[in-house]
Amino acid sequence: MSDGDAEFAWLFQTEYEAVVRTVYLILHDRERARDITQDAFIELLTRWRKISRYERPDAWVRRVAIRMAIRFLNRERRRPWVERDLDPATLPQPVDVDVLRAVSQLSPAQRAAVVLFYFEDRPVAEIADILGLAPGATKLTLHRARRRLAGLLREEPAEEAPDVT
Repeated sequence: MSDGDAEFAWLFQTEYEAVVRTVYLILHDRERARDITQDAFIELLTRWRKISRYERPDAWVRRVAIRMAIRFLNRERRRPWVERDLDPATLPQPVDVDVLRAVSQLSPAQRAAVVLFYFEDRPVAEIADILGLAPGATKLTLHRARRRLAGLLREEPAEEAPDVT
């Protein structure tokens, strides 16, 4: 096994489940999340010679997986919507089913931003990088997502939103 193969194997072993979790929280479909994550890692493998020189190959594969998930959701939105069962028991920490259902009603971009910020506790700058947005656009996306979630959950949006920096 070459050094490059070993580096890819290490990255796959350390990041695969985390990327699956991220995609699952966006899609609410475990099997589809695994499929998309596998496809993202295949993309990474085919470009490994180039991507391995990046500072954060893990961020690259996460970005690819999230974009694939968003494209999938956009295609699905064009089909008649059938509400899927959400299984919060499969998540690493308890998550309210009503919150998951509300998040599933957000736009794909808002859903991705909310998952990365609230479920993965990532800073805005990293979310912006992963989603390919400017930090200001990311903050706006999170702000709009919070307002939409407040309406969906029938709660008053906070006067002072938490600092998303």
